[in-house]
Amino acid sequence: MNLVLTKNDIGKLEEIISDQLLDSGAEHVVVADLSGNLIMERGSLEMDDVFSLAAVSAANFAATAEIARLIGEQDFTLMYHKGGKRNVHFSRLARDYLIITLFNDNVSLGLIRLKLVNAIGEMRAIFGES
Repeated sequence: MNLVLTKNDIGKLEEIISDQLLDSGAEHVVVADLSGNLIMERGSLEMDDVFSLAAVSAANFAATAEIARLIGEQDFTLMYHKGGKRNVHFSRLARDYLIITLFNDNVSLGLIRLKLVNAIGEMRAIFGES
């Protein structure tokens, strides 16, 4: 997979993430490829090791894809983990990319999922998918 993002593309991604997710209450958003490489991040959290978050999230998504295969599903397109203070939602952004959204309990999962559907729809064109 080869990805070339122009300065204009990065600006569009940042705008979509800010307008759709951060302005709706998400604390931090990370975009990575399914190999675990960080593409970009935006948000207010002080992330000690966002590179490890991208890598482990991609591995988690790959393991879940194998679970889907074992039970006869082609794929799972999203995952959600609820923590004591913070929640994380993982969605397939495009065929080879993942969007990781961190948010706290003051924001509903339903709102995050709704905003992610809109954001992913807008972002797929930038990643060369319809």
